[in-house]
Amino acid sequence: MEFLLPPGWPRPRGYSNGVAASGRSVYVSGMIGWDAQGVFHTDDFAGQVRQALHNIVAVLAEAGAGPEHIVRMTWYVLDTKEYTGAYKAVGAAYREVIGAHYPAMTAVQVAGLVEDRARVEIEVTAVVPET
Repeated sequence: MEFLLPPGWPRPRGYSNGVAASGRSVYVSGMIGWDAQGVFHTDDFAGQVRQALHNIVAVLAEAGAGPEHIVRMTWYVLDTKEYTGAYKAVGAAYREVIGAHYPAMTAVQVAGLVEDRARVEIEVTAVVPET
């Protein structure tokens, strides 16, 4: 896996401009902040992020992948002000679950998510190197 940073560009914080990878592709559907039984334990934005990330790691494990194989994340948030206001707590949750791995990321504000109680939905693409 190669993280792409064009010459002269400032280093992004918390993500990469691009990632080049080869191997077996794994696509994880959008994960929200409920547990494996479909139960929400919090309405806190960072708390839902933490749970969604745990859900992503569980799905990746089914493919023999881990957080270090993530090449792209797309975050769908209901409120960008809520998202940016929770940066510190979201960053702590991210580092706790994913570690110091920063793939290409996009965050977009959406009008709604399918589950009314969800504050964020995160989808992932991972690439597991061929052995």
